[in-house]
This record gives sequence, C-alpha cells and structure tokens, in this order.
Amino acid sequence: MHQRFAHWGVFILLSLTWGSSFILMKIGLEAFTSYQVASLRLVAAGIALLPFLPKALQQTPRNKIPIILLSGILGNGIPAFLFCLAETEIDSSLAGILNALTPLMALLSGIIIFKSPFKKAQLTGIFVGLLGVVLLFTAKGINTNGHWYYALLVILATISYGVNISLVHHQLKGFSSLQLGSIAMFFCGICTFPILWCSNFFPQFTQPNAPWRSLSAGLILGVMGTGIAAVLFFLLIKRAGSMLASMVAYALPLVAVGWGLLAHESITWVQVLCMGIILLGVYLVNRASRPPVEKTEQTR
Repeated sequence: MHQRFAHWGVFILLSLTWGSSFILMKIGLEAFTSYQVASLRLVAAGIALLPFLPKALQQTPRNKIPIILLSGILGNGIPAFLFCLAETEIDSSLAGILNALTPLMALLSGIIIFKSPFKKAQLTGIFVGLLGVVLLFTAKGINTNGHWYYALLVILATISYGVNISLVHHQLKGFSSLQLGSIAMFFCGICTFPILWCSNFFPQFTQPNAPWRSLSAGLILGVMGTGIAAVLFFLLIKRAGSMLASMVAYALPLVAVGWGLLAHESITWVQVLCMGIILLGVYLVNRASRPPVEKTEQTR
C-alpha cells in the first residue's frame, strides 16, 4: 500500500513538473527572447546533470555516443527552441494541449521510419487524435491574433519528440534516462551557451531592474522540467512500470490548462473539447498497445 502511494506521488510530482514547463517558458519570455529562454533551459539542465556525466560516459560504448547526441537534439534541443518561439504568440495552455500529440507522433514515427509493427486499433487512435487537432484549428479554438501558424511549431516539436522516442526505443534500449540525459544535455548545453554569451544575456543582471523573475523561471525550467524530470520518469518506469508512466501524457495538458487559468489566459470550451478528443486518441493508442492478458492468468 505504501509503495503504491509512493508510485502515485512520483507520478503527481512528474506531471506537475512537466506540466508546469509551459507556464515557466511564458514567464521566461517576459524579459528574454525565445532563443535565450531555450538556451538557458538547456544550459541549466546540462549543469544539473553534470555530476552524473563521468559515470555515464564511462558506461557508454563509444559507438553509441553519436546516437545519444542525436537523441539530445531531437528530444531536447529542437523542441526547446520550437516551444519557446511558439509561446511568443500562443498561450502556454494551448502549447500544453498540443503537446499531448507526442505519443501519437511516437507511434507514427516508429511505423514510418523504423517500420514498426502496428495494430489497426492504434491507427484509429491516431486518426482520432489528429481529428482533435484539425478541429482545434478549424473551429477557431486557437486565439493567436492571426498568428495561428505559431501553433504549428508545437506540432513540429511533438514530431521531434516522437522521432526521438522511437530512436531511443530501437537504438538505445538498456540505457537509463539519467545516463542518456546527462550526456545529451551536456552536449546541448555546450552548444547553446554561446547564444547566451553573445545575445546580451548576462549584462542584463548588472542593471538595477534585473529580470530575476524570468531568470528563476528559466533555471527551474531547466533543472526541474528537464533535468530532474528525466530522473523521475526513469524512476517511475523502473518502480511502477511503463503503463503508469505512459499516463503522464494525459496529466500534462490538464496541468498546463490549470496554470493557464491561474494566469488568466483565454481558454475556450472548444479548446477543452479538442483536448478531450486528442486525449481520447492517446487512450485508444495506449489501450491497443497493451499485451493481451492470458486466460490462464485470469483463472488463477
């Protein structure tokens, strides 16, 4: 009983951590450019996971390093910049809703790129989820002052997430997220630090009205939303199984919408309805992915 409560405690903490990433990006954008917020997130995550880097490098075969670096670019680097750029024009709650497409994009990328076997029921879930996105765009569920195409950047980010999930599944099995994350985030941090250095980021903190609020949001986003969240996700999979871990996909948009309401963002019933349709698609995919329970086990 206590172990079950512990599992759900990790689940709730992970959902709150990842689900809060969207509002933290919005706060960071109050003072910084989208490129600065994304770079700050990646640098902070790289520093947070730095203590685990030596052991990770020691345990990792050299021929896997390039694949891990590619995984870092697809799973962290590209989405970080796309999300921040998108949130310059769209609400954080809308970004959280569209982020729910990630499991569907992971399945699609596995089928298209890696020729993974699939079930017809999974395709039904994909079509339902994509239907929710189409309705979101066509039923005026996106309020962006005419800049609706910025929401497409979030969809591109979920595609990048999905390709990375398939890449890890097919090429990096057996590696922990902590091991992969420490190597990938160090690389991403090294590559993006020059953006902070050359973009007048640090001189801002010599001024009387330094943007400490946005800096705090960016640091929390990197350390918690990227670094520690990866550790929690691995812990949840290891202790409670992949089924409970996959349910995080349902909780993230709910947390994002909750923060959006607290931040007085415009959230319409159309957005909520479309979010429900997208999550229904994710549910159908997850249900079709479950292995059948053997009758011999049911009769025991």
